Amino acid sequence: MAYNLTRRAVLAVYTVIILVPLLVVVFGSLKTNQELFGAPFAPPTDPQLGNYSTILGESGLGVAFRNSVVVTGISVPLTLFLASLAAFGIARLPGRRSAWLFALFVLGMAVPAQANMIPQYVQFETFGLTDSLVGLVLINIVVTLPIAVFIMTGFLRTLPAELFEAAAIDGAGPWRTYRSIALPVAAPSLSATAIFLFVIHWNDLLYPLLFIHDPAKRTIPVALLSFQGEFLIDYPLLFAGVVVASAPIVLAYVFLQRYFVAGMTAGAVKG
Repeated sequence: MAYNLTRRAVLAVYTVIILVPLLVVVFGSLKTNQELFGAPFAPPTDPQLGNYSTILGESGLGVAFRNSVVVTGISVPLTLFLASLAAFGIARLPGRRSAWLFALFVLGMAVPAQANMIPQYVQFETFGLTDSLVGLVLINIVVTLPIAVFIMTGFLRTLPAELFEAAAIDGAGPWRTYRSIALPVAAPSLSATAIFLFVIHWNDLLYPLLFIHDPAKRTIPVALLSFQGEFLIDYPLLFAGVVVASAPIVLAYVFLQRYFVAGMTAGAVKG
């Protein structure tokens, strides 16, 4: 009984810690500056929906939203495709070759992204890929491929070898085995990895800030910085931008929650 009460109390406190900032942001996006500072925790007395029309129209956040959709919508599927191919090969290779190849990808996770930014920028500028959405897609794939391979390999290694041996006996080649057996079985892990990659690519600030100079090619995280002036910050507009930027992530998690949970537990018990 005491344990249950303590657990519920902790969960209640945690819920309050999460909900209060969330409500302040949502309510604040519907207020004026004066009302926000006068009663930051209260619901808006006169909701200002104009804040959303302003950020999506005049502020250019609508263009930034479209750019983020394009970059994320291309980066995630390509990263998943390349990572699943690499993970399938690593999981099926015999002996030390598999271990060495896997260690190579793990090494990519060990080096902080910030340590590579200057040489990456120089290299991308040499090939004319800075100030380009194509450049952002490529750098997203390069940076997140190691972690995606790490996650996918951990799952594919738990699959029984008999599954692939049976496919080989039936005459299936490596590509057919990957496409018809590995991918369907790895669907939960793919879904979890996709959500993980979506959050990283959608919220990425450093690389768009470094690579993009044209305002028409900014992504949402960079565009939100324009709402912060040197001496004054328009918090209602900033909060409205945060709500718009967070909406796709929230919706993705709500509709794909069961796949995310299944992917997190996939491979926990070897079949």
